[in-house]
Amino acid sequence: MAGFPTDIAIAQAARLRPIADVAAELGLSPDEILPYGRHKAKIAVSPERDTTPRGRLVLVTGINPTPAGEGKSTVTVGLAQALRRMGQKVLVCIREPSLGPVFGVKGGAAGGGYAQVVPMDEINLHFTGDFHAITSAHNLLSALLDNHIHQGNALGIDSRRITWPRTIDMNDRALRSIVVGLGGLNGGPSREDRFVIVPGSEVMAILCLATDLKDLEARLGRIIVGLTREKKPVTAGDLQAAGAMTLLLKDALLPNLVQTLEGGPAIVHGGPFGNIAHGCNSVAATRLGLSLADIVLTEAGFGADLGAEKFFDIKCRFGGLKPEVAVVVATVRALKMNGGVKKDALASPDVAALGRGMVNLEAHVANVRKFGVPVVVALNRFATDSDEELALVLDSATRWGARAALSDVFAKGGEGGEAVGAEVLQLLAAGGASFKPIYDAKLPIKQKIETIAREIYGADGVNYAPAAERAIAQCEAMGLGETPVCMAKTQYSFSDDPTLLGRPSGFRITVRDVYPSAGAGFVVALAGDIMTMPGLSKTPAATGMRVLSDGTIEGLS
Repeated sequence: MAGFPTDIAIAQAARLRPIADVAAELGLSPDEILPYGRHKAKIAVSPERDTTPRGRLVLVTGINPTPAGEGKSTVTVGLAQALRRMGQKVLVCIREPSLGPVFGVKGGAAGGGYAQVVPMDEINLHFTGDFHAITSAHNLLSALLDNHIHQGNALGIDSRRITWPRTIDMNDRALRSIVVGLGGLNGGPSREDRFVIVPGSEVMAILCLATDLKDLEARLGRIIVGLTREKKPVTAGDLQAAGAMTLLLKDALLPNLVQTLEGGPAIVHGGPFGNIAHGCNSVAATRLGLSLADIVLTEAGFGADLGAEKFFDIKCRFGGLKPEVAVVVATVRALKMNGGVKKDALASPDVAALGRGMVNLEAHVANVRKFGVPVVVALNRFATDSDEELALVLDSATRWGARAALSDVFAKGGEGGEAVGAEVLQLLAAGGASFKPIYDAKLPIKQKIETIAREIYGADGVNYAPAAERAIAQCEAMGLGETPVCMAKTQYSFSDDPTLLGRPSGFRITVRDVYPSAGAGFVVALAGDIMTMPGLSKTPAATGMRVLSDGTIEGLS
């Protein structure tokens, strides 16, 4: 947008409230927050506080992402600002950004324009150290595992069947496949290894699903690090690692309190990716938020085929959550890309292409409604959108059985989200949500995968590589057959082929491998060519970042 200030410029110009004042708006006393500077804090509620969830939960999700941008995080924050302006006691609960995307291409996860959570630079960078704690806990387990083998391997771990990787919060394709232990007799056993990015670590998933320290330690102890020569699972508990890992994570488990640009409370906690992990902020943060506010807005990663499905089938199942409304974010620009328009031609009106691309939005709306949750379509407005294009999307969404409204929160903040806010409030007032996961967790693993593939992706069926067949049998033999499934696939398409845009049909999903996340409580199915360690682009965002002599940051988004 020509002449419009950058996200970081807007954030740095904001006048923030003291974090104690933000906490007081939620009814939190000064003794219930642990300040990290002036504008962020951990929440540590008193044992006497009743934390029973009473508020109403609203999910914000979206269409499949495109290079045109959708603005899901921006709408989430802007809608919270709008509802607060409309007199609601509202709280936004979103994920923490990963340094990998911040320095890569995608950018941070603090919103944009005049709909941000702040301090934006601190949230996008080191924040309160949660990601560092997760990295340390994860790699401590890696170190203990290799040390156990070096010190005699009393558990009989087969070094060819070690499944626990190492982790780093950076996009680094060179770490996808490595060899460790090349330092001779004192350098530890030599073996193949790999790194995953921190948002894809099982420790991240565990932190986001744990309810308290006791549950956290129990989940950490159930992590499977590999197999013995007899193919029996070896766990972090067997390595006596869970206690020390919990020690590293005890503060990271506490939700982080910050504020929106308009001074409203926001909890930013946990950060699993939606394409390779379950893509939702922590259960602890959401449940706490529901005890402090009347309405809680939360976001799920990437499109509804990934983030919303996992939010409903994994997070809500484990957290006992009952969402009452879902907001599906779309843009005319992104829908035109789904209709075949190239990025450099998106500024020109093209109603025909928009009509072709709207099948993507239609499918997401239909999928969310399959979970028994009513839908509001938030059409994020761009200056180049024509009135005819906007009307076509809004009218179509209404015809599909959803409510719909324009969102202009990027340029106008909360004021630009009041139309969407009014639709959300009308649905909450009407009630009628009947949330239910789309599959029974007790079904066999293959049947759960195929339910997701057919019902959510629109696939004709699922093909399984031989490695996946063996892994499924192994998971079921380990007692993990009756857990939810976390699908890891491309975010760009309903299929496992990122080039198939719109609403593809006549395809099958290929599952190449399945692995257990026993501590998190689910199994992960890898579809297509999805990677658990991203790489940097030819021109990473990091190359355009710097700090001026007065401390002003440039290039962060």
